[in-house]
Amino acid sequence: MTAGKKSPDPLWLFADQLGPHIHSAPEHADRQVLLVESTAALARRGGHRQKAHLVLSGMRHLAAELGDRAEFWQAEGYRDALEGLGRPVVVHEPTSRAASAFVHRLHDEGLVSEILPNPTFALSREDFTTWAGDGENFRMENFYRDQRRRFDILMDGLSPAGGKWNYDAQNRDSPPKTQKTLGVDPPWWPEEDQIDEEVRADLDALVADRPDVSFSGVDGPRQFAVTGDEAQKALRTFIDHRLATFGRWEDAIMGADWTMSHSLLSVPLNLSLLDPLDVVHAAESAARDGSVDLAAAEGFIRQILGWREFVWHLYWHFGADYTSNNTLDAHARIPDWFADLDADAVTSRCLSDALAGVRDRGWVHHIPRLMILGSHALQRGYDPAELTEWFRANFVDGFDWVMPVNVIGMSQHADGGRMATKPYTSGGAYINTMSDHCGDCEFDPKKRLGEKACPFTAGYWYFTHRHEDLLRHNHRTARSVATMNRLKDLDAVLEQERNRERF
Repeated sequence: MTAGKKSPDPLWLFADQLGPHIHSAPEHADRQVLLVESTAALARRGGHRQKAHLVLSGMRHLAAELGDRAEFWQAEGYRDALEGLGRPVVVHEPTSRAASAFVHRLHDEGLVSEILPNPTFALSREDFTTWAGDGENFRMENFYRDQRRRFDILMDGLSPAGGKWNYDAQNRDSPPKTQKTLGVDPPWWPEEDQIDEEVRADLDALVADRPDVSFSGVDGPRQFAVTGDEAQKALRTFIDHRLATFGRWEDAIMGADWTMSHSLLSVPLNLSLLDPLDVVHAAESAARDGSVDLAAAEGFIRQILGWREFVWHLYWHFGADYTSNNTLDAHARIPDWFADLDADAVTSRCLSDALAGVRDRGWVHHIPRLMILGSHALQRGYDPAELTEWFRANFVDGFDWVMPVNVIGMSQHADGGRMATKPYTSGGAYINTMSDHCGDCEFDPKKRLGEKACPFTAGYWYFTHRHEDLLRHNHRTARSVATMNRLKDLDAVLEQERNRERF
């Protein structure tokens, strides 16, 4: 830096803005980096113990990595650190409305000198606004295809590679019937270090000292990347050893193999340790060089370039009142056993296993989220706003922007179809096909009435009856209504489900 030249304002990074493509971007090369641990934010947000660990570990590892370049503050609130710093900072637009409003207030007060665009997604918010126009009903497939064209991913000129946009039909295999695990190479696992030990001790002390601080779930070994180097290792391990088997079984569930071929990259992606375009380019390269088949790569790319980006942009586009949508008039409170992640209070194998996964690691993959946890909540009419907060709090990758569209729109159909064409729920037959849970479950997926009646099978008809008018007028669900009305034991099933206490 030229002698006498004023140093640029420090860059304040939130805990989900930790990647080298942010702090080491050319425009930030000469800046100090401010990282702030806020006790008030931890107390206010609560959530899963392992998510708190990941967030703190990520910030502390980055502070150690940056050395003298980092200003690392531990304070009650963010404002305390900014005032103590004694000079204004620049900041990238945060990923939640609450944090964005706070940053803009700080800007008005002079504590923030500049608010830069969020750099953690492929498509800018301005470009999405142009794409969306005045639209209110959105379909991810249309968005995804435009993303592929825009960023030239898996394209051969103007056509999709292989001649098809979507390989869903090749990515829906049931789990292998003769084995307990998929038998693929394991994912990359982190090795905890002294920073992790300090985080764990500090969280223990915080809970002991502050009655306003509590966490859900159990403490456990760190299972996700929290540094740029770790994230790259996790990505390369997935691309080189696991992507080839990802697509085929991406919708399957195996009780003894929670990772299967999944990437485990949602945490480092949502901490912004990876640039999403780097991730999809890596998957595309593997398909182009023949390391993996096109269906596997396309299925993974759709999750990143399609679904993840789509959810992010709709969080902003749908507005702050989106979580108040409740088209299905669902107002049941979440029961204590569900709220407390009490897997031992649950009889059905699939639901117990999903709750145990959330309790023990704050993560299950997308099918247990949608077709077990979400489907159960939909059938039982849990309040969608309360459920959204439950998912936000209890999943280690569940930041504010992630869950509203996933839960309100996709899982609970509470937005009346603004982003999904039908409610996503099923009877036990689907779970029996796509998992290995039903064989030794006390319930029978083929039974809808009696002591062994599957809560999902009977619950499906309970839900269909409750929303018969809505479902009859949807071409994707009209057949279910017709089938329900032919059930000779429907009244008995409905009475059973109204009084069900055992799940």
